[in-house]
Amino acid sequence: MTAAMLTSDTEPKPIYRLKVGDKDITGRFQGRLIGLTLTDNPGFEADQLDIELDDSDGLLELPAKGVRLSLSIGWADTGVVSKGTFKVDELEHTGPPDRLTIRARSAELDGGLTTRRDNSYAGKTVGAIVQSIATRNKLKSMVSKKLAGRIIAHVDQTGESDANFLTRLARDFDAIATVKNGTLLFIPAGEPTSGSGLALPTVTITRDAGDMHTFLVADRENYNGVKAYYQDTRAGARGEVVVDASNATVTKEKQDGKVKKKTKKAATVAVQPNPDNVKVLRHTYASKANAERAARAEWRKIARGVATFSITLARGRPDLFPSLHATVSGWKREIDNTRWSVCKVTHNLNDRGYTSSLELEIQPEKLEESGTAAG
Repeated sequence: MTAAMLTSDTEPKPIYRLKVGDKDITGRFQGRLIGLTLTDNPGFEADQLDIELDDSDGLLELPAKGVRLSLSIGWADTGVVSKGTFKVDELEHTGPPDRLTIRARSAELDGGLTTRRDNSYAGKTVGAIVQSIATRNKLKSMVSKKLAGRIIAHVDQTGESDANFLTRLARDFDAIATVKNGTLLFIPAGEPTSGSGLALPTVTITRDAGDMHTFLVADRENYNGVKAYYQDTRAGARGEVVVDASNATVTKEKQDGKVKKKTKKAATVAVQPNPDNVKVLRHTYASKANAERAARAEWRKIARGVATFSITLARGRPDLFPSLHATVSGWKREIDNTRWSVCKVTHNLNDRGYTSSLELEIQPEKLEESGTAAG
């Protein structure tokens, strides 16, 4: 098999390989590639591949929509890494000078996962629900042990695709639902796991590997806590729970005007929250367990977004993808001391080389929940 090389003989050589089925078509793009961009997104947001080609001689044929391209990228001295299969769904021809842009999206999210369905689940575990959806979409499944046994009292899927339903279910557990290499994954957000269920190593990024960076701390969603309501059918009253950021505990459970203290440990981040800024979830949940779980999940999401760190690596790293944990060094102490999680990766190849742009978010402390959670 061949792989096209970019840049001059005196520089590191990035390489790429494109295949249709088992047929290597890399040679067709030799001397024509202007740029190749792969955006690796989290969850069910489809990964996107953009290929821009020189058609100044007018000899390029337009590929058929629906063609599936397999992409591998890397370096001549270390080899290529498979980045998945993509279905061509958009073509754009511009000029002069004439150029052809091919856009393709993750083939694994094609088909049944985006078909609207009606289903209802009662008294089922998260593991059983994910397995059922994986089976009907001809996928394997892998659910985190922390989540697999959680019981969903009742949840409906009404006119909703499997992808949307799983995303909604994952949101209530602060989890990620996605498909990688033929496996439907349902794992806690910020806890990197491979499709085989193995924990993935933490990646290390040093400043000398970087080209550009942006560190941003914002207080737009600097909430002091998250409040969720639930309907207590036995008491005939609406109760509320609050995950409180000011003292890092799930502190309040209020019903009929009475407040009880609780001591479950919650995630903390190094911020100065506004004591009067509590986020209230709109949905009224069916039980206290539902409300507490949703509030905890939302707080974890907020905690991850308090600060972001974006880096462009001068030498692209094809081994990087969303959900990996990362440590960084060589920047400000506050940046280096933060535990990060990769949330998006963009790989760019052109005649100037191969770079990887990373978007990192804070990796929150793990939250432990006791018992099962109703859905």
